[in-house]
Amino acid sequence: MSSDKVGTKLSSTQVGLSLESTDLAEPLLSGDNASVVATLKGLGKPMLRFGGNSVDRRFFWTSTGEALPASYVGTKTLPARAVGSDDLKRINGLLEKTDANISLSVNLGDYNPERAADLVKHGAEIFGKRLVAVTIGNEPNGFAPNMVLAHALRPNGYTAADFGKEAKAYADAMYKVAPNVPISGPGTYAADWASAWVDLDLKQPKILTFHNYPLTGCTTGLAADQPTMDNLMAPNTHDRSINYHSSFVKKGNAANMPIWVDETGISACVGGNETTKTYASALWSADYALGSAQVGVSQLDFHSSLITCKGGPPMSVVCFDGEYLKPTGEMQPRANYFGLSMVGAIGGGEFLKLQNDGGGLAYSYALQQADGSTTVVLINQNNPETAAQTKVTLKLPNIPATATMTQMTGSSYSAQDGVAIDGEAGAPKADSERPAPMNFKPGQQSQTFSLTAGTVTVMNFKY
Repeated sequence: MSSDKVGTKLSSTQVGLSLESTDLAEPLLSGDNASVVATLKGLGKPMLRFGGNSVDRRFFWTSTGEALPASYVGTKTLPARAVGSDDLKRINGLLEKTDANISLSVNLGDYNPERAADLVKHGAEIFGKRLVAVTIGNEPNGFAPNMVLAHALRPNGYTAADFGKEAKAYADAMYKVAPNVPISGPGTYAADWASAWVDLDLKQPKILTFHNYPLTGCTTGLAADQPTMDNLMAPNTHDRSINYHSSFVKKGNAANMPIWVDETGISACVGGNETTKTYASALWSADYALGSAQVGVSQLDFHSSLITCKGGPPMSVVCFDGEYLKPTGEMQPRANYFGLSMVGAIGGGEFLKLQNDGGGLAYSYALQQADGSTTVVLINQNNPETAAQTKVTLKLPNIPATATMTQMTGSSYSAQDGVAIDGEAGAPKADSERPAPMNFKPGQQSQTFSLTAGTVTVMNFKY
């Protein structure tokens, strides 16, 4: 590897969770809930993004204790909820316990710039610098009647220009009460809306956001879009995500604004499929997060649910233990959580240029840390049931004196339990508690070792 830098960074807050805005009212999401605190800490310094389909349809902000309007209708699994300042204070206690940041969304479906500004005013007062962005609505490119969401929020013909006019009215109202809070958007799954957002003239700093679920073919669409195990582990899926993200990065960089994927995951298809809750999803998540960061995406929030694990959305990164819709309060990580925790444990760094020989289902990343050390991440996505170990030779940019290693392992692509990090079911240990890589030789610039199939390995070399 080279000491030359790519020009992109892995943020210390790179990996986050995307939750529904109605989850702000969930009492279990609290700094007093030890399992929630421990789970979030396992992602490093995460972002909590509150948005999703609920924000424009079932989320009602009130700072004066108003009752939930009768027009806000939900279900047992997707409730409509009123959220007030006491909820924000409870969430702030969680942020302080976990050293996390927050991104809020305001209701655009029920057009009311003044109410949105009131939410941002209270959010800025309560969260302070931890409030890093506010999004106006969620996926406005889907507001017009469509086959996915029956509840249309705008008439046919609603365009990016129409959204821009409404977003500006919201932003102007928010600027009067919280001028320093950045506005993120458009938060769509349509690439052609990005240019309109970049060109929108707002007084606040802007962040370019988009959503991406690579395997959302569901029952229709291209074969390569279907949420199958073969597609999840296909090099083409890796390449398509990188190319898609790069197109947004190009637009964001030209406008000198950060680029976030503030809602993402393997698939947004309803229900389970052969990729959900599997060890393969953990392998994919780690590579997806690092690959996106390396091309210039500075924040990725993986959409999750606080419904019970039993009966809840299987794509979620986390869930609560307990009978269906009767949570005990014990937060549980799913398989993809562990892949993200491997990325969160890196703690940041500047990406270095690499030259790879070999290819196949193996991806590698290198980062220079602030202390001058080098972190190397090797993701071997080959099937752990059938593929043999691979001998790897690593030429470092300098001569190492010490090294540490942590590794995620699993028994098979399809295994839904048994993800381990250094042999245990938990997030990576602190770097000071990790062992040296097997066969590490101090004082040698080239290091050779065997890499087991189906693993994510993070090594740090100090010189």
